[in-house]
Amino acid sequence: MKLGIVGLPNVGKSTLFNSMTSGKAEAANYPFCTIDPNVGIVAVPDERVDNLAKLYNSAKITPAVIEFVDIAGLVKGASKGEGLGNKFLSHIREVDAIVHVVRCFEDSNVVHVDGSVDPVRDIETINLELIFSDLEILERRIAKTAKAAQGDKSLKKELVILEKLKQGLEEGKVARLIEFDDPDDIEFVNSLTLLTAKPVLYAANVGEDDLADDGENNDYVKKVREYAAAEGSEVFVLCAKIEEEIAELDDDEKKEFLADMGVGSSGLDRLISASYKLLGLISYLTAGPTESRAWTIKKGTKAPGAAGKIHSDFERGFIRAEVVSYDDLMSLGSYNAAKEQGLVRSEGKEYVVKDGDVVLFRFNV
Repeated sequence: MKLGIVGLPNVGKSTLFNSMTSGKAEAANYPFCTIDPNVGIVAVPDERVDNLAKLYNSAKITPAVIEFVDIAGLVKGASKGEGLGNKFLSHIREVDAIVHVVRCFEDSNVVHVDGSVDPVRDIETINLELIFSDLEILERRIAKTAKAAQGDKSLKKELVILEKLKQGLEEGKVARLIEFDDPDDIEFVNSLTLLTAKPVLYAANVGEDDLADDGENNDYVKKVREYAAAEGSEVFVLCAKIEEEIAELDDDEKKEFLADMGVGSSGLDRLISASYKLLGLISYLTAGPTESRAWTIKKGTKAPGAAGKIHSDFERGFIRAEVVSYDDLMSLGSYNAAKEQGLVRSEGKEYVVKDGDVVLFRFNV
């Protein structure tokens, strides 16, 4: 999963990125790596993988991972080259979703780029820059398609879709809110990698005092939730300052710190949970003496497709999947015990893999 982080300056975006991508305790078994100064990879915390590794005495543990892309210098006018935004906007065309960090705290020591705290105004400022960037892409694509359509009538439908998108963007709508009924049309729109077509997670960055009640009494957070609800987006509340403080703590210290704050989980955990929900993702597991591992797939993926996540040969030569639920396996203490109880099932090509399935694929190429 790849997430692009956007937001105005001084909203806590870089603090959040730096703290999440330096969570060494979280990524103990998958070393944090920096691809470049604006890209970081972190492990998805999943105790199921750790427990399976103990059960199988696995030599290696490989969690699922998330790649974060931080879009630095995104300011008003970014699409026209202001700040560093234009350079970095291209970096998020390939992300699965956008994490939009919004300032929901007052602090006279932290200057707001527009002079006051107004999360809805800030969201719309960023959206406008993304719309301008998408319009540039669309205008080039329309010119190219219009020329090609003169000799190829099959491209006329594409041209109609492109014009509809352009009109919607010019009216200030984001592409994800422009409706198309035909699945082929939707597939074509998705292939354009428009920034405003991507699903959005709003990260409401609050002060320490608003974290324990999940921002329920914060008027700024309420406005963000109302805005997000109107467009079908997700919101999660975090305090970037707290994330920064706990980034270097080990798991036990982190739990103790969060408990003292009256918070059940870290911002990273909430971000991961919200991301999986927004994108309709689940994790299935594989385990053995060599490696225990989590694999991220779309909800509704059938067994051969899930096998293909491991290797294309697994999907091509798929025979069957031997499946046991994580809970059954752990409660009985071994694969053989689960098998004796009839809890290991042999599933075929139509089986839809579920979250927490522990799977052994049989294939022949």
